[in-house]
Order: sequence, then structure tokens, then C-alpha cells
Amino acid sequence: MFLVRSLFRMSGHTPSLMRLEQKAAEAEQLIEYLKQQVQLLKEKAIVQATVKEEKKLMVENAKLKKDIEDLKKQLFEMERSRGVKEVAMPSAEPSVQCVSKPTAAEPPAPAAPSAPATKTPPAKNSDDTKKMKAEKKGEKKEKKPAAAPQEEAKVDVSRLDLRVGRIISAEKHPDADSLYVEQVDVGDAAPRTVVSGLVKHISLEQMQNRMAVLLCNLKPAKMRGVLSQAMVMCASSPEKVEILDPPSGAVAGDRVSVQGFPGEPDKELNPKKKVWEQVQPDLRTNDQCVATYKGAAFEVAGKGVCKAQTMSNSGIK
Repeated sequence: MFLVRSLFRMSGHTPSLMRLEQKAAEAEQLIEYLKQQVQLLKEKAIVQATVKEEKKLMVENAKLKKDIEDLKKQLFEMERSRGVKEVAMPSAEPSVQCVSKPTAAEPPAPAAPSAPATKTPPAKNSDDTKKMKAEKKGEKKEKKPAAAPQEEAKVDVSRLDLRVGRIISAEKHPDADSLYVEQVDVGDAAPRTVVSGLVKHISLEQMQNRMAVLLCNLKPAKMRGVLSQAMVMCASSPEKVEILDPPSGAVAGDRVSVQGFPGEPDKELNPKKKVWEQVQPDLRTNDQCVATYKGAAFEVAGKGVCKAQTMSNSGIK
């Protein structure tokens, strides 16, 4: 009786158990679904992170490319400023050759009629041939080897033709109040005409019949219409000018030289070489008023030195 009642009770609870089992199954399905969703979310998050990282890398890559292009431009500008020429790189594209279609062969042209045979002149005698060769050989002139260019002479006072001269006469320039025109004996066959700008410093009486030192190989030049063929050498300052005096006993035409600077003077100084302009800054009088070049005295061999009257430590021109 008890067993029957228990079975009856259990049979009364069967629908409830079935509902519980159904709900448990649904819960398991929901849990499984949620697990799948969580897994999908994880995968999506990974994909999004990868895409974000890829975008970041692309941005950095673009920035690096821009920096490289800027550096290339700076390098090209620096090379261009230094004069380096840009060399175009050969194109990597393959060259295309154009092949023309073969044209149909043209029929051969008809052969030209053969010219009538001409008689060849008889061979010349071997003696005549040798004679002609000898004559041709004699006509040819031997080429002389080109002369080696002469070494440029050093620029120093030895290039100047400095001489003792005697001013025979002097007069005012007809067209310039500040210039004298002198006739000077420098040892040549005839006196030279010399134009000097000494009117403000030396009286006309002091210019007559006096000895002086002259530079005789300047290129002649016209001064206010008068051709000057030499230059009177003077100690000079902005306030004062004195003509250099040769030593006593010197005569017109004596060579004025400087110890330590041997050599023959140029026949005529080339204005383009600027020899006088390079030598002149080293011409000065010393403490004893002696004319010098780089400290070495102007002298006439065996007769003495050239001097200014009172001007010491002054330029010479």
C-alpha cells in the first residue's frame, strides 16, 4: 500500500521534473551560446587590434618615405650647390626592337657592257723609278722639334733698366702746368724725351744740366700729347719729392745695379706682366737716404751708391 502511494506521488511530480530537465537543457544551450559569443568577441578584438596596428604601421611607413624623400632633396640641393652634376639612371624598362618586314628581293640589274680593253703603258725602267723616289725624298723637309718654352724670369729689380742720366735741358709742358719736358742723355746715340710731374716740387732752374737716375725700359707713353721715353727716379712722399743722385764720378749711361739681384734687364717691360708694379713697393730709401731694393743699395759699380738729398725711409717711384 505504501509503495503504491509513493508511485502515485512520483507520478504526480513527473511534469515538474520534465520542466526542470527542459530548463536545464535550455540553460546548457544558453551557456554554450554565450561561450561561442565570448570566443567570437575575443577573435574580433584580436582582428581589430591587428587592423589598428596595421594602420599604425602604414602611417609610420608613409612618414618614413616622406622623410627619405626630404633627405634626398636636401642631398641633391647640396650636390648641386657644389657643382656636382646629376646623372640620369638608365631606365629599367626593356628596350623594344622594331624589326622591319623583309622586302621582296628585286631582280638583279642587267650587267653593264664591258668596256673595251685598254693597253697598259710599258713598265718604266727601274733606274728611272729610283731617280724619282730620290727626288721626292729630297723635296721633303725635315721637321725641326719645337723649341721648349723659356722659363719665366723672376720678378725683381734686375728686370729694370736703371741708368745714370744727365738732364741736358728742361722746360714747361706746353699743355700741362704740372709737367716738365726734359731732354736726357742716358748713353744712347740721341737724347731721350722724358715727361715728369715735378713742377710743384723742383724748380725749373734745379732741373737744368743735372745728374739723375732713370728707368729706361718702360714702354714709351704719351703724356698730354708728348711721348715720354723714360722716368726720372725720385724719393717721394705726399709732402716732398727729391730726385735720386748718382754717385760722384758716374757718367750718363752707367748701369745702376743692386747687390744680390744679378741679371740683365728686359729690353722693354711688358705692361701686361706688371713687373714695375710688383717691384716698386720694395723700393725705398734707408736711414742714410740711400736708395735700396729690399734693403740692398742702388750702386754704380766701382763708383758708389745712389742717394736722396734729405729724404730717409721714403718710397721711390
